[in-house]
Amino acid sequence: MALYGAIEGGGTKFICGVGNEEGAILDFISIPTTTPEETLGQAMAYFAGKGIEAIGIGTFGPIDVNPSSPAYGSVTKTPKPHWSGYDLIGHVKKHLDLPIGFDTDVNAAALGETVWGAAKGLSSCLYLTIGTGIGGGAVVEGKMVHGLTHPEMGHISVRRHPEDTYEGFCPFHSDCLEGLAAGPAVEKRWGKKAYELDASHDAWRFQSYYVAQALVNYILILSPEKIILGGGVMNQAHLFPLIRAEVQRLLNGYVYHPAVLEHIDDYIVKPGLGDKAGLSGALALAIRAAEQRK
Repeated sequence: MALYGAIEGGGTKFICGVGNEEGAILDFISIPTTTPEETLGQAMAYFAGKGIEAIGIGTFGPIDVNPSSPAYGSVTKTPKPHWSGYDLIGHVKKHLDLPIGFDTDVNAAALGETVWGAAKGLSSCLYLTIGTGIGGGAVVEGKMVHGLTHPEMGHISVRRHPEDTYEGFCPFHSDCLEGLAAGPAVEKRWGKKAYELDASHDAWRFQSYYVAQALVNYILILSPEKIILGGGVMNQAHLFPLIRAEVQRLLNGYVYHPAVLEHIDDYIVKPGLGDKAGLSGALALAIRAAEQRK
C-alpha cells in the first residue's frame, strides 16, 4: 500500500507523520517550532528514506494558497519570529521531488474530518480551533474554501458581553473573536488558564456568548452540514452544551432545520479524529496531490 507524508505545522510544534490512503497514521514525530531552517531541516530528515509518494502540509498562517501567485507556498505576515515571507514549499521541494498538497492547518483539519472523521460522508463542514489563537477552515461541496486568500474566521467582529470589561489581546483588532475568546484572553481576563477554571466559573458564560455568535454567523453564511470545535480551550467538555444552547437562542428558530432545532448535539461536535485532525488532514492533502498528478 502506498505511503504518504503529512506535516501539521503549528506555532509551537510541527508534527510530521507517515500514513496510508485509508487514513491510518503509521508513524509520527513532534518537532519544536523554532526557525524555519531548523524546524524544516528536522522535518525533511524525518521523511528521508520513508518511501512516501506525496506530502501534504497544513500549516499555521497567514499563508499564500494561490497556486498562480509568485509567493505561493509562503508564510505571509505572521507575528511568529523568522517566519514572515518564508518560502515553505520552496524549502520542501529542495529535499523532496514529490507532489505537495498545501493549505492552512484548519482547512486541512476540516478536510480530514470530512474524509475520515465527524463529517465523513458529508459534502461540507466547518472546523474551528480555539486555543492559543482561533482559526477556522471550511469544506464546501467537497472543496476547501479559498478566495482572495484563505478564511480568517478567528478575526470576525462579535458583540461584547455586557459584563465584559477585558479589552482584548489581538494586536490587530483588540476585541475580535480571537482577542476575546482564545486561550490567552481567558487567562488574561481571569488570571488562570482555561483548564484551571471550574465548570461553574463565569468564564464559560462569556466564552459561550462569543463562540456562539461566531457560529451563528458561519451557519448563516456557509450553512455547513457539521460544525466541529477543536483546540485546547474546547477540551472543557462542559462548554459544548453552553455553546449549543446559545446558538439556538441566537438563531431563534430562523434556521428551520432539524439539525439545529432537534439534533444540535450531533451538529456541533468534537473532532472525530481527536488531536490528529490536523495531521490526518495533511495526509488527505497529500493523497489529493498524488491523485492530481496522475
